[in-house]
Amino acid sequence: MSTFGTLFRVTTYGESHCKSVGCIVDGVPPGLPLEDVDIQAQLSRRRPGQSNLTTPRNEADAVQLQSGIEHNVTLGTPIGLLVQNKDQRPHDYSETDLYPRPSHADWTYLGKYGIKASSGGGRSSARETIGRVAAGAIAEKYLKLSHGVEIIAFVSSVGKEHIPYIPTDTDEPISKEFRDIMSTVTREEIDKDTTRCPHKETAERMTERIIKAKEANDSIGGTVTCVIRNCPIGLGEPVFDKLEAKLGHAMLSIPATKSFEIGSGFRGTEVPGSAHNDPFVKSTKGLNGLGTTTNWSGGVQGGISNGEDIYFKIGFKSPATISQAQQTAKYNGDAGVLEARGRHDPCVVPRAVPIVEAMASIVIMDQLLIQNSRTAAASLLPPITTLPPTMVLSQSAMSEIKKEADKNAEQAAN
Repeated sequence: MSTFGTLFRVTTYGESHCKSVGCIVDGVPPGLPLEDVDIQAQLSRRRPGQSNLTTPRNEADAVQLQSGIEHNVTLGTPIGLLVQNKDQRPHDYSETDLYPRPSHADWTYLGKYGIKASSGGGRSSARETIGRVAAGAIAEKYLKLSHGVEIIAFVSSVGKEHIPYIPTDTDEPISKEFRDIMSTVTREEIDKDTTRCPHKETAERMTERIIKAKEANDSIGGTVTCVIRNCPIGLGEPVFDKLEAKLGHAMLSIPATKSFEIGSGFRGTEVPGSAHNDPFVKSTKGLNGLGTTTNWSGGVQGGISNGEDIYFKIGFKSPATISQAQQTAKYNGDAGVLEARGRHDPCVVPRAVPIVEAMASIVIMDQLLIQNSRTAAASLLPPITTLPPTMVLSQSAMSEIKKEADKNAEQAAN
C-alpha cells in the first residue's frame, strides 16, 4: 500500500514521469513551527543532478505546502506537500515497450496489476521517495524540538570499498573506529564529500569505484548506515511491531534495498553471548539510572528502545537500469538485446542518505506518538502501591525521564 504509519500516517503519490509527486501527512501535532525551508533542505540533499556521481536529471524538487499550516505553524490537520516533475524524458524509455528491464520492476508490476507505467519505472522509481523525504523532514523537526533526537545517515560502503568495520585486533563485532564515527559524525561532515562518506580515504576509493562503473555504462551498490541519538526510552510495540521490525519494514520499502541489519547484525552471530551481551551500569542517561557498557544491541532490546544510540545498516543493490547491451527477452519471450537509454544513477547510495533519515524519522515519530498515548492514559490512574518496586517505575523515576527529555529538547533548541 502507499500509506505507512499508525498515528503519524504518510501517504505518498505519483510516478516518475507524471505531473507531480508528493504526500499527505496526517497526525502532525498542532503548534509545530514549520516552513518550506525545513522540508526543502532534505529534498535538496535527495534531488538528482548533485554531482557527476548521480543521474544528470535536473529537477529542483521545490516543495509546495498545500494545507495544514497557517502563519508557519501546523494546525494538527493533514498536511499536503507537492513537488512538480519538470525534467521528464519519457521518449528515453521506448525500449521498455518491448523489453522488461532485467532486475527492475517492469515485469512484476505488469504481472500484479495487468498494466504498468509506460516510462520511468512508475511507482518503483526513486521519484516516489520525494514524499517520504518531505514527511520525514516534518517528523524530524518535531523529534528535534521535543526530545533533542538526532538522526544521521552516511554511506558506509560502495562495492567492496568499506569504512573500516571489522576489528583486526579484537573479537568485538564492530571496530572502535566505526563506532566512533557513528557516535560523533554530523551531517555537515557527511555532506563535505559527494559520496556522503565521512571517512576520507574510503570516500576517495568510493569515488573512483563509482566513476569506473559510470564510464563502463554499469552500476554498483553499497550500504548506508544510520544512527539515532537521544531516542526516548520505551518505543516499540512487542511482539509484532518491535522497533527493529518497524525500522526494517521502513528501510526495506525504499527502492533498491535488499538487506537490513541492526546493532551488531550478522557480525553478532560470530561471537559468544559472553562477548556480545551489553552489561548494565549506573548512568545518568539511561532508564531509572541504568545504561549499558556496550551497545551491540543497537539501542533496542526486546523490541523496545533502551536509551542508547540506535544504529542499523541497509544494503542497496546496484541500480538495475544500465546502458550496457544486455542479452534478455522481450515481453513475448523472444530473445533479444536491450540497451537502455535515459539518465540513471551509477550508484544510488549517496542520494539514499536523506531517504534513510526520513524513514527513520517517520518510524520514531509514529512510535513516540503511540507510546505517549499509552503513558498519558496510564497517568490518569492512581499510583500503583501493591506491587514489588522492581515491577514498576517510581513516580520519581518517571519524573526523571521527563526531565531528561526536557533537557534534550532545550539543548536542541539552543
